Amino acid sequence: MSEMPANVPAVAEHRSRHVRELNALYQVSRILASETMQRQMFAAVLDVLHHDLGLLRGTVLLLSPDGQELMLEVSHGLTPTSSVRPRYRRGEGVVGRVLETGKPAIIPKVSQEPQFLDRIHRRRSTTGEEFSFICVPVALENTPLGVLSVDRVYDPQASLDEDVRVLSIVASLIANDVRSRRAAEAERQTLEEENRRLLNEMEDRFRPENIIGNSNAMREVYRAIHQVAGTDTTVLIRGESGTGKELVAHALHYSSPRARGPFVRVNCAALSESLLESELFGHEKGAFTGAVEMRKGRIEEAEGGTLFLDEIGDFSPSVQVKLLRVLQEKEFQRVGSSATRAANVRILTATNRDLEAAVTTERFRQDLYYRINVFPIFLPPLRDRKDDILQLADHFIAKYTRQLNKDVRRISTPAINMMVAYHWPGNVRELENCIERAVLLSTDGVIRGHHLPPSLQTAEASDTVGAGTLAERVDLFERDIIVDALKRTEGNMALAARDLGTTARVLRYKVNHLGVDYRLYRRR
Repeated sequence: MSEMPANVPAVAEHRSRHVRELNALYQVSRILASETMQRQMFAAVLDVLHHDLGLLRGTVLLLSPDGQELMLEVSHGLTPTSSVRPRYRRGEGVVGRVLETGKPAIIPKVSQEPQFLDRIHRRRSTTGEEFSFICVPVALENTPLGVLSVDRVYDPQASLDEDVRVLSIVASLIANDVRSRRAAEAERQTLEEENRRLLNEMEDRFRPENIIGNSNAMREVYRAIHQVAGTDTTVLIRGESGTGKELVAHALHYSSPRARGPFVRVNCAALSESLLESELFGHEKGAFTGAVEMRKGRIEEAEGGTLFLDEIGDFSPSVQVKLLRVLQEKEFQRVGSSATRAANVRILTATNRDLEAAVTTERFRQDLYYRINVFPIFLPPLRDRKDDILQLADHFIAKYTRQLNKDVRRISTPAINMMVAYHWPGNVRELENCIERAVLLSTDGVIRGHHLPPSLQTAEASDTVGAGTLAERVDLFERDIIVDALKRTEGNMALAARDLGTTARVLRYKVNHLGVDYRLYRRR
């Protein structure tokens, strides 16, 4: 029987160590692949190093955001109640030197190393044992991220170089995890910043300051919006058609805590009674003829946000009763269903009708009137805010010069006089339409009086006062109309005649009689 080689126990021990190392690295890789928090993950990695490889007091220190200090992330064996959270500057102590040089450090006996600062675990003051200390850099592509360090009970036979090799692998895995987490965090912050930017753009678009006008009447509106925007109070926006009630509703929504929720608008005047009920509350499949599938109503679509009911004065009595329940009880039922659903919405309403008269004639429920009239906001008609006309006109000129790719820079004095003298029954909406038309017709970068609609053509503004007899004034009016038509058709007599609803022969007679040179308007 042959004798066993003398080095067999050492070989067996070496193999056993490699098995433990491979198993530890496998456990570490599984931990790093998990979705746990970073500190919990690092603590689990240090637990594996302790239990599987006998490496004590494992510590992970990461570089501070400014790149000047190492900050303690997690340390095995440090009690939860420890208040010690030391930091190391670059080049300070053993760990600072490892960060600075990017090379591992092996301290066989910590008691004999003057650069070993022992700030975290206080080994020298708590135990008389001797320890070895190993520290490796946590780096990625020569970019330092931190350091990983461990203790081992001093053993002159221990292979500390082998520990360095294993710890370097673990440090590389940690570095990849740190990078991926930081990249994910940077992406999250980028998305949050983009979300904030888009939200700010939306808020800028609809905030009260972007409702054009600095007149005293509009300042009262802005103050009212500021007072009620941050609450869930029901608001009734009142004003004539075209005064901008929907803009006020937008401003209230995007200045409120519900700004991140949906803003849903319902034009009550555009729907019949049955359609309006289904539109608001939704319906179940088969609730009525044509209801082939279940449909959510606008109240459900506005969950967590704002529901804007435009022209609420056109509600039928039956819909008024159901809306009153939503306002009072914050609940509703779909058409064809008996199930009660909660309504987490803020309701804004608007109307151009005289609700008080409608209540008197019982066309509008008195209890609903008082429920929606909690905080009324009155939008003044444009004729009562003449100071805002030029500012509004400039705003619409800028808007339509971009849209129509035109170069319009100013408004002539006669045109300004016309706009100021006009009573604007259609309010801001009518002014916008007039400016769009004028920008389209302008050929020299100036909006002139004849570019405005005939309804604005006053004698004073168009300088026709004292022009002579009735026939002479009619001639001047016809001349302006014909010139406008020739400009639109670029001097084409046939097209101009068709545009004016007459024949080319009649138009040619008028042109000759009034002394209009159609050739001046032809495109060169």
